[in-house]
Amino acid sequence: MTVQERLDGAALFGRRTPIHEDLIVAPLPSATCFWKRSFDVVTSLMLLVAFLPLMLVIALVVRFTSRGPVIYKSRRVGLGGREFNMYKFRSMYPDADARLKELWAQNDHSGPCFKMKRDPRITPVGHFLRKYSLDELPQFVNVLMGECSLVGPRALHRYEVERFDEFALRRLSVKPGLTCYWQVMGRSDLTFTEWMELDVRYVEEMSLRTDLAIVAKTPKVVLSGTGAY
Repeated sequence: MTVQERLDGAALFGRRTPIHEDLIVAPLPSATCFWKRSFDVVTSLMLLVAFLPLMLVIALVVRFTSRGPVIYKSRRVGLGGREFNMYKFRSMYPDADARLKELWAQNDHSGPCFKMKRDPRITPVGHFLRKYSLDELPQFVNVLMGECSLVGPRALHRYEVERFDEFALRRLSVKPGLTCYWQVMGRSDLTFTEWMELDVRYVEEMSLRTDLAIVAKTPKVVLSGTGAY
């Protein structure tokens, strides 16, 4: 069976894969844990300080342009299938989650992930924030808390992860990240299959050199706004 068949076939969408907190994950070597955590803490602290004035401006704009909280807590699945609250500047109207089901037929993305180029749930300010990934700046806090890494497979929702097969589940063997291979290779313009293939590739190739290369490419991709919606 090909990767395409594994990820897009009935075996993926016809059943739910049990994901639970005691999912067995092979531990990373201690040296890998040390350099990766050190890189995460030092870099995220520097970026939080650098972006603090911008984050304060964004918070004020979000607060006074639409009803709802400034920070949105999105429940995501991380290392080993454990759930955590991922922080974002709110880019949608307060009823966004409730409206997901009614909009699913208009999904512009493949697989179990929902992406809509003209999503009516997104606020005018939210469109700008999402295009340049400014809504994700609070996730540096998730990195400091040890729930995320700067580089790694993007954290997805439980309803998405429950439809993974064994191949795609390999991405849960490392912490989710703020940027990754597919973030710098096309973002939402890539198919779900390509997302999973690149995430598993990262798991197999993870190194300090790989992380530095991905981080170095991220600013150019973010500023271009390509593939973001």
